[in-house]
Amino acid sequence: MLSKAVTKAEAPPASERQSGVDRVVDIFEELLRSRAPVRVGELARRLGAPRSTLYNLVNRLVAADLLETTDEDGAVFFGRAIQLYGAAYAQTNPLQRRAGEALDRLAAETDATAQLCALRGNKYVVLDSRNGRGLFRITADVGVPVPLPWTASGRLLLGHLSPGDITALIPPEDYRLPDGRTLAPESFLADVARAREDGHCVTLGLSDRFTCCLAAPVRDARGRTAATLCFVVPVDRDEGERRGLLDRLRAAADALSDPA
Repeated sequence: MLSKAVTKAEAPPASERQSGVDRVVDIFEELLRSRAPVRVGELARRLGAPRSTLYNLVNRLVAADLLETTDEDGAVFFGRAIQLYGAAYAQTNPLQRRAGEALDRLAAETDATAQLCALRGNKYVVLDSRNGRGLFRITADVGVPVPLPWTASGRLLLGHLSPGDITALIPPEDYRLPDGRTLAPESFLADVARAREDGHCVTLGLSDRFTCCLAAPVRDARGRTAATLCFVVPVDRDEGERRGLLDRLRAAADALSDPA
């Protein structure tokens, strides 16, 4: 039993509670985007929030080990509690746990980079990744948002949406590839439809001119693509090798999918 009951009169208004929650989410999202410690004053500037509000929230989050200070200037980043929460999630989420085992097998058997990917907002993110033993390595930062048109997985993850919904979801600037080329939205929509029909997707030289990405869908009970398994390999892999890799991916993704 709590030592002191909180009455309705003592509870803050719903708008204030929501505002505080929103601020905490905004702090976490900005640190995730930065992937580096940020001073509280700079956080306040980026978020357009009052410094006093940010300092109060950050102090509370530091006390809870959700954030930690990293230098004498007061820069903050994620704390050890975040790692504990993430580890608990990974251990208890069936898909995440089984997918990790599948990635281990795929990378060991093929010497290719194997990844588990998903949709987050209007971007693609890598949830987990394993490198094979080969010399060719692709650096894939877990959690970094990537424009959907840059990836094979993105074409599968949007398969449940209508062309209008896809057009509304993707910002126009996301069709511009890292090398300066721009994909036509109509071409991307056609790719999404083809991936939906084929049940897999292969892209060449999109996010990197030297890479080929192969992806297969992990489906939920409704048949929608909840996540993808993908390989990232050199673009010069021959067609026979690609087919073999794709067969492995599809078998692993089917094993992870929920029964229809």
